[in-house]
Amino acid sequence: MQAQPTTAGSASKARTFAHRLASTLLLWSLVLGGLFSGVTWISHSVFILLLTLVGALGMAEFFGLVRRCDWPCFPAWGLFPGLLLLCATFLALAGWPAPAIPAARWAEVETLFITLLIIPLLIRQLWSREAAGMLAVATTLAGVIYVPWLLGFMTKIFLYPGINGTLFIFYFMLLTKLSDTGAYAVGSLFGRHKMIPRISPGKTWEGFAGALLVPTAVSVVFVGLAGDRLGGMNYLHAAPLGLLLGAGAVTGDLVESFFKRQAGVKDSGRWFPGIGGILDLIDSLLFNAPIMYLYIRFILSPAP
Repeated sequence: MQAQPTTAGSASKARTFAHRLASTLLLWSLVLGGLFSGVTWISHSVFILLLTLVGALGMAEFFGLVRRCDWPCFPAWGLFPGLLLLCATFLALAGWPAPAIPAARWAEVETLFITLLIIPLLIRQLWSREAAGMLAVATTLAGVIYVPWLLGFMTKIFLYPGINGTLFIFYFMLLTKLSDTGAYAVGSLFGRHKMIPRISPGKTWEGFAGALLVPTAVSVVFVGLAGDRLGGMNYLHAAPLGLLLGAGAVTGDLVESFFKRQAGVKDSGRWFPGIGGILDLIDSLLFNAPIMYLYIRFILSPAP
C-alpha cells in the first residue's frame, strides 16, 4: 500500500512532462516554421507579430502578478511604452522604412527611451490614489524592463548584421528549452537535494546538473553540424556558451518562480498545458537572449 503514492506521483510527473514536451514541440514548430520559411517578409512578419503578442501577454501577466501581491502599478503606462519599444527596436534594426540603425547605436536610443519613460511615470504618480505612488513607478518600470526590454535582445540577435540571425535564434532557443527539459527530466528521476526550496520546492541540484550538461552537449554537437553557418563559432566557444545558457535558463526560471511565490500562484497563466502562462514559457529565454547577444556582439562579431 505504501508504494501507491510513489507510483501515482511518478505517473503524475510523467503526464506533466509529456504535456510540457508536447506543448513545447508544437509551439516552437510553428514559430520556427515561420522563421525558416526562406521568405524575408514572411520570417520578419512572423517574428515581430509573435514578439509583440508575447510581449503584450507577458507584461499583462507580470502586472497581474504585481496586483496579486497587493502592490500598486500603472499597467497602461507600462504596456503601451513597452510595446512601442519592442516594435521600434525591430523597425530600426530592420530598416523599415528608414535605413537600418546598428544595434550598438540603438542602445543609446533605448537609454533615452527609458529616461523619457521614467519622467512621465514620476509625474503620473502625483495624481495616483495609491498610497505608495513610488512603488507603482518601480513596479511599472520593472514590467517594461523585465519583458519587452529583455525580449528586444531577440530582435538584436535576429537582425544582427553579417550573421545568420535566424540560425542563432534557433540555437539559443534550442539550448534554453533543452536546459529546462534536462533539469526537469534529471530532477524528476534523480533529484534528492533541494536547491532553493523557499522559491521553487521542485528544483534540485541534480536537476541543475542536468540543466547544464544537456545544453552543453547539444551545443558542441550543434556547432559541429552547423560548421561555418554559425559565423566562426568553434568548439572552444560551444562548451562554455552551453554552460552559460544552461545556467541562465535556470536563473531566469528561478526569478520568475520568485515572482509567482510572492504572488501566491503556481503559474503565471493557463495558456499552455503542462507549462502555464506566457511568462512560464519565456522566463528562461528572457535571461538567455542578452547572453547570446553579448556573445555575438563582443566575442564572435564585434561591431564598430
